[in-house]
Amino acid sequence: MSVPMLKIGAVLSTMAMVTNWMSQTLPSLVGLNATSPDGNHQRIISVQNVSQSMEVMDLSTSRDLQYVRDTEPLLRGVDGHIHTYTTNPRRLTKKGLQELKGQMSQLRPLLSVIDQYRLDLQTLAVLRAEVLNLSIILTAIQEEVGAYDYEELQQRVLLLETRLHACMNKLGCGRLTGVSIPITVRASGSRFGCWMTDAMIPSSDSRVWSMDGYYKGRRVLEYRTMGDFTRGQNFVQHLLPHPWAGTGHVVYNGSLYYNKHQSNILVQYHFRSRNVVLQRSLSGAGYNNTFPYSWGGSSDIDLMADETGFWAVYTSIPNAGNILVSRLDPRSLDILQSWDTGFPKRSAGETFMICGTLYVTNSHLAGAKVHFAYHTNSSSYEYTDIPFHNQYSHISMMDYNPRERREEED
Repeated sequence: MSVPMLKIGAVLSTMAMVTNWMSQTLPSLVGLNATSPDGNHQRIISVQNVSQSMEVMDLSTSRDLQYVRDTEPLLRGVDGHIHTYTTNPRRLTKKGLQELKGQMSQLRPLLSVIDQYRLDLQTLAVLRAEVLNLSIILTAIQEEVGAYDYEELQQRVLLLETRLHACMNKLGCGRLTGVSIPITVRASGSRFGCWMTDAMIPSSDSRVWSMDGYYKGRRVLEYRTMGDFTRGQNFVQHLLPHPWAGTGHVVYNGSLYYNKHQSNILVQYHFRSRNVVLQRSLSGAGYNNTFPYSWGGSSDIDLMADETGFWAVYTSIPNAGNILVSRLDPRSLDILQSWDTGFPKRSAGETFMICGTLYVTNSHLAGAKVHFAYHTNSSSYEYTDIPFHNQYSHISMMDYNPRERREEED
């Protein structure tokens, strides 16, 4: 089964689990049943409505999935013919053109299936709003249930919200086709550095963090909002116990993850407690400008997050300087899985992850393009030709924010 089929199957599996939990477990957990008082009766109706909506979507998506599976061989055939005729136009005959037109006509119903998936995304957004309303209901019934039951229920609702968000991301994930014109957020006094928002999904955190320079820095500025960051006001300062190297930092779930100066050690600094809570060596990773990006700047190790996980991009001597991408457990910084992309890291200007795909630019200067893409879900790569406007000629940090589905660069 192809990767798109696996993605759709994962969405169906998640929706089925969520639907089962909402229809069977949730009502009994909060005491919503046929004998409940009128107030609770209204609550169970709300729960059942969401559950029924998900059941309808589950059936609809299952039907569409089967149609896509049945159509996939035809789609592959059309793709093969187009590739053949593009490579050798002389092989295109009148009969071949008629056959290709006939196959394209058979594929036309796929457009309605794609439109249905777009509608499913809108429906999932509505269901997400309904789940958020359940959190308000929890507050109303907190006094009616024991503290343990309430906390358990609240955790289950948060889990449900996360699963719904995962459904939206899996349906919405695709390949990068273009990069829009950049928006200047703020001018900085230094040529090198980075700024970040929390990359975890879901997160309501509106804070912005900035780190100036790439060598032995320890000062992190925390702004309350993007507006404060833009104006350079209302910030607090964090002084890291260990200096950083490079600009490949990431903020994830309230913590800063960065590369410790003159080492391949990854550090997790928790902003609320103002303490380092974890240090872990990234085994074999080059450091101290051994394998940086093309611009240098101790950019040997680049940390990032997307819709599918927490990542480290780096390389090592055994891998001959080719880019390695590893999925990490953010709680332990253990390596869960690694891929050798085959692309030399010193030839890359910057990299960023979107939906499990690593995108590589061919320069950090003006005229750069997104030149290479490595798909971790299929362990395959392709060369791309996607230009992007480098407004200030030099980029020292580029990341993709999965919360807002846009890039952040410095």
